[in-house]
Amino acid sequence: MPDLPTPQNAAEAALLSECWDAVLSYADLCTSGSASATLLATEAFTHGIDELRAATAASKSTGTGRRALRLPRIPLLLASVRTVAAAWETNGLGHRLDPELRLWLHSDKAARYVGPPLHRPLALRGLRDMQEPDAVLLWLAEVESLPMSAVARRLGLDPAAASSELAQVRALFRDRCHRNHLDTPMNAYCRSYARLLDAVTRSPSAETPDDLSRHLARCVECAEAAACLRLHGGGLPAALSSGVIGWGGLAYLERRRRAAEAGMIGGRTDVAVDTGLNEGKPVRPRIGRTGILVTAVLVSALALTVSLMPFGGSKGDDANAAQGESTDGQSLADPGPSIPSGSTTKSGSGSESGSGSGTPGSPAVADSTSRPAGNSDQEAQGESSSPAGKQGGVTSSPKSAAPDCRVKYEIVSEWPDGFQATVTVTSTKALATWNLGWTFKDGQRVGQMWDGTFTQDDSHVTATAADYNKTVAANGTFTFGFLGSWTGSNSAARNFTLNTASCQAAG
Repeated sequence: MPDLPTPQNAAEAALLSECWDAVLSYADLCTSGSASATLLATEAFTHGIDELRAATAASKSTGTGRRALRLPRIPLLLASVRTVAAAWETNGLGHRLDPELRLWLHSDKAARYVGPPLHRPLALRGLRDMQEPDAVLLWLAEVESLPMSAVARRLGLDPAAASSELAQVRALFRDRCHRNHLDTPMNAYCRSYARLLDAVTRSPSAETPDDLSRHLARCVECAEAAACLRLHGGGLPAALSSGVIGWGGLAYLERRRRAAEAGMIGGRTDVAVDTGLNEGKPVRPRIGRTGILVTAVLVSALALTVSLMPFGGSKGDDANAAQGESTDGQSLADPGPSIPSGSTTKSGSGSESGSGSGTPGSPAVADSTSRPAGNSDQEAQGESSSPAGKQGGVTSSPKSAAPDCRVKYEIVSEWPDGFQATVTVTSTKALATWNLGWTFKDGQRVGQMWDGTFTQDDSHVTATAADYNKTVAANGTFTFGFLGSWTGSNSAARNFTLNTASCQAAG
């Protein structure tokens, strides 16, 4: 962890432990590289800690013992990321930021967060007006996507009563938003719909009148109010993240949801065990530093042994050896995705010893179990690449080879002019980096992407790996998501390619 403010007490130490990964995750969305993300997160954390210390000192000086209303810890620190990013843009450091964020910082949307309080987003005002324990409970459950067992443990709640308490807090948040909506300066036309909007959003079975629906499609402020007031339908997390964080709120929400599903939320390395994130799954033994070192020594010794083995035998002997040791070769290839240089470069010698080179993590060993005979990728093992060539009665035909990757393209949510999608790719080969290309049929446009960067040329899009997720083990998976726009139709993407090779779309 980089140089952060030294905790003054146990509360600040817990703050560092619990919130750093959330701040870094959002800072990564806001910047153009991992180094800039770490710097932005560090400055934002320092800024947020100073703000909390000043608020605590001011509360003590008044002698009332009451805390001034403010955002809970995580959203306060995320707002600090936004504040520091704006300072970077003002001070000539905007080249470190995401280009879309720079445009947003100069728009009226960003001005709402620092403008008159009554004109700020309704979710921001509603969350700020709640008592901190209630606001923290709502944020952890809805935006950080933690399971209730983890939320209860972190906040010291009774697990059996945590769900009912969350339902009460949701209702309390709705009440605060309703009051703030009525206090918001609005024109007479919007004011005439205020009571109807309140009534329609209270019941999950209530139908929205056509005139109100048309008004919500045109009025941003009333649409925000509807999202905050409607507790049913699953839209509350998006309303909170978009209203409180601002730019990148939906992308941050999706990142935290996937991180929670993977058991990676939290500042401690044993969070998945301590907070119940693996509830319902068998607990896997943890490997300490000593275990990692021992494993590294064993792998190195095995690599040296394999490298000293003679490779001058017949081709049939080598094939049998590869077949008999394919399981071990696969297990050694997976932990070593950082040396996949052989996955994209073929040997020009045409001999089997040239393709394997005796390295346990080489793709030649791992691929011996994942590709059938006749795959064109086995040219490095001395087989003919000619379409008419035959060896042992088997015709080499690239067209009959199984694809090296599978793509799952999923539209997570969709609205009248936009959508959110997640792309999951499984590669049978180890990758040093990746570029995934696809084509849109209906002219969709990508607007923002997380866990990768993108370029778009007409209907063709290319997603490129980020610094932290570019390495993929054999049979490994990587995922990224994006926000896009569409008109008329929004059919699924097609013609996927992974590093220019054709990729099969999952059904």
